[in-house]
Parts: sequence; structure tokens; C-alpha cells
Amino acid sequence: MGKHFGELAKIRGLITYKLSHHEQRAYAGAISNGIPNIFRRFRESVFRVAPPFIIAYLVYEGVEREHTRLGRKNPADFENDQ
Repeated sequence: MGKHFGELAKIRGLITYKLSHHEQRAYAGAISNGIPNIFRRFRESVFRVAPPFIIAYLVYEGVEREHTRLGRKNPADFENDQ
């Protein structure tokens, strides 16, 4: 029972290739391809994502402003009090 997870079954005819962790280039093309890709993806999705957030913010601000206005007392109601 000393087998590890990857060695639980023997599959015939399956060829696997492995690359050492020291030979991989994890950040290959990160500057030349990654930075322009970030700008491209932002430009493509900003018009899909931003309008709902802007509308939600405007609705929230309007509701908060109206709530504050309705929560105040009207000074004209108390002009004749002593």
C-alpha cells in the first residue's frame, strides 16, 4: 500500500512527458505579450462591465439623497412653536 496517487493504476499504451520545474519558463512573454493583452481585454470588456456599475451607483446615490431629504424635519412646520 505504499503507492502514491499518480501510481495507483498501470495504464498500458499511455505516453507521458514531463518537463523539469527548473527548465520551465513561467514568465516567458509576460512583458511582450501579457501587458498588451491586459489592455486589449480591458478595452473589450469595459463597455460590458462599466454601465451596470455606473447605473447602480447613480441609483444608490439618488436613493440615499432622497432618504436624507425625507429624514429631515421641515422647518416651516415649527415656525409658530414657542
